[in-house]
Amino acid sequence: MNEPLYLWLIPLLPFTGFVLNGVFGRWFPKWLVTTIGLLAPAAAFGVVLNAARGLIGFAPAFASLPYVEACPVGWISVGTLHVGFSFVLDQLSLVMLLVVTGVGFLIHIYSVGYMGHEEGYARYFSFLNLFLFFMTTLVLAGNLLLMFVGWEGVGLASYLLIGFFFKRKSAADAGKKAFIVNRIGDFGFLIGIFLLLANFDTLTFSEIADKLASNPGWTGGVLTVICLCLLAGATGKSAQLPLYIWLPDAMEGPTPVSALIHAATMVTAGVYMIARTHFLFDRAPFALGVVAVVGAATAFFAATMGLMQNDIKRVLAYSTISQLGYMFLGCGVAAYSAAIFHLMTHAFFKALLFLAAGSVIHAVGGEQDMRKMGGLWKKMPVTFATMTAAVLAISGFFPFAGFFSKDAILYAAYLQGSFGKVLWFVGVFTALLTALYMFRLWYMTFLGEPRGEHGHHHATPASMLVPLVILGVLSICGGWIGIERFGAFLAPATGELHFHPTTPHLELILSIVAILVALEGWLIADKYYRRKPERPRQLAAALPGVYNLVANKYYVDEFYGATVVKPLLAGSRYVLGWIIDVGILGGAAWLLAGLATLGGAILQRWQSGNLRSYAAWLAAGAAAVLLFIVVPWGAVMASLGIHLTMAGH
Repeated sequence: MNEPLYLWLIPLLPFTGFVLNGVFGRWFPKWLVTTIGLLAPAAAFGVVLNAARGLIGFAPAFASLPYVEACPVGWISVGTLHVGFSFVLDQLSLVMLLVVTGVGFLIHIYSVGYMGHEEGYARYFSFLNLFLFFMTTLVLAGNLLLMFVGWEGVGLASYLLIGFFFKRKSAADAGKKAFIVNRIGDFGFLIGIFLLLANFDTLTFSEIADKLASNPGWTGGVLTVICLCLLAGATGKSAQLPLYIWLPDAMEGPTPVSALIHAATMVTAGVYMIARTHFLFDRAPFALGVVAVVGAATAFFAATMGLMQNDIKRVLAYSTISQLGYMFLGCGVAAYSAAIFHLMTHAFFKALLFLAAGSVIHAVGGEQDMRKMGGLWKKMPVTFATMTAAVLAISGFFPFAGFFSKDAILYAAYLQGSFGKVLWFVGVFTALLTALYMFRLWYMTFLGEPRGEHGHHHATPASMLVPLVILGVLSICGGWIGIERFGAFLAPATGELHFHPTTPHLELILSIVAILVALEGWLIADKYYRRKPERPRQLAAALPGVYNLVANKYYVDEFYGATVVKPLLAGSRYVLGWIIDVGILGGAAWLLAGLATLGGAILQRWQSGNLRSYAAWLAAGAAAVLLFIVVPWGAVMASLGIHLTMAGH
């Protein structure tokens, strides 16, 4: 297959599904909507698999092509600046495409059963296809401007899908919150793009990397500022401190949407962008340190909030924020391959966690409060088995997928001296909290005695169970490739040396410590949520201040509301309401009304209805016309010293 053609097919196929279902879906029968909605991502995934077959080396034509640029179509050409619609395929974009289209396709299949009885079925699948179109565009982009198009596009798609149930105020508000918070981060991203343009006179990744390579002494300074601006965009898109607040509220969307956002699309964009621009961050060590600190702090902070949530989807939302923190930590210690490795394995078990949670919610009639669940494992054996695999994977137990990728990040952090050891400790303690809140979810949902009315239990259709089984297998064996082989594959794209442990015994010791810490988290959850289920209530009563602080998510939303939202609203009401609306627009309206009133008064005099008045006005008008014709105005004006000149003299 011709390379330029097939690269463009990857985003074009989902876009075609979006157009067909979006424009004509309301008139299509349901089976046709489903066929179009599934065929688009399936075909895109097939194209990506074909590209993978070539790039990995099975096809001789691609064996020596680590970087393929396709369709460099002209877009913007101003002076020396030339920006094209160019797509690039290398090892990094290939891994991302496999995750986005593969996991995305499974989520589409799951949606057939989950959304089958919902209003707006065609609209839902058109938005889902649109999400894949923008995310694949972002991943394939060969320059920052085209990446920004995909970047903003996934923001739009997330707004549409989070607020899918727009008749529900909470869903509409959640969509707006996600959109607005991301605009804050995107403002920083735009500044970074402008600074790159000013300093490099190009936005193409390969050209920026080449110019940096020709100036080996260029470090820090403006590069640090650029990287910090790019980081601002990444914190918004990937829900890191301080812009993480939109992601928990995004649970208002349908559960498959949550799986798509958290596992395969939007929130991974920030991590991918940092890895893609690694040649900038490698020259800005201070910015890399900030990335690591933001990642470690977010991982720990979000994990503590996950401990106290009772909504099953919100627990998973905070776990996503925490796991993304691990990915940022990996990028911050320049272990980009480890970060992308965790991004991949996380996509498997996080998609599975959300889809299994959706299966539970579907089965119990829409209930999301774990305190009203329990005892479901007998009624849902497949969901229970697959979710158990996902819980073990995210907790970091060997040999599940999450163990290998999380261990690679923690090991890379530990090797960074004293600073790295602090980051390692935060990451390990966060792993304990992760195991604790995930097994808390597991016990409260599936084990123990039923705490709610489950008599309305609904059978889970096959379209929902098949993706669970596939993702369950990937959650078990998705990390078996190992960081050494994975890092060696990504090395041409990330610029890293092959990942080999400098001290294998140290790596083994750290791995054992991580497993024991995860086991301790499980044992604590077992004690408090199986053997002594009354203890959590007793602890909450004994420490009400701490409990309320964490249960209310540290009052961060309230703080932002008081210090940012309310002042902005008050200021906008003053500026828009009083100065612009009342002062300028209202004043203009009063002026126009006054002029109209004055004109009306004059016209009223003319249109008095009195025949003698009309006769007088007629006589005055006739006299004025005669006066204008008879009087020699040129002579009169000349006598007054006024000379008329023709134009041009």
